[in-house]
Amino acid sequence: MANIKSAKKRILVTETKAARNKAIRSEVKTSIKKVEAAVAAADKAVAEAELKNATAVIESACSKGVYHQNNAARKVSRLAKLVNGIA
Repeated sequence: MANIKSAKKRILVTETKAARNKAIRSEVKTSIKKVEAAVAAADKAVAEAELKNATAVIESACSKGVYHQNNAARKVSRLAKLVNGIA
């Protein structure tokens, strides 16, 4: 355990930020799974609605610094490609 006051504070702040980031990443994963489930069910209308929601969640996570911009773009692109592949 740290002895210096500023180091103790950094430990607390890091734990808080890590918990926040974990919650945001979890939300992104959940939204991605919803899109993939809709694609697996071949329901284009639901898949497009879930894609719109997932895109918003991913972009939000990107703007908060949880994901790098390229990582977020790659996730959105892959989901869009999946949804567009539904016949």
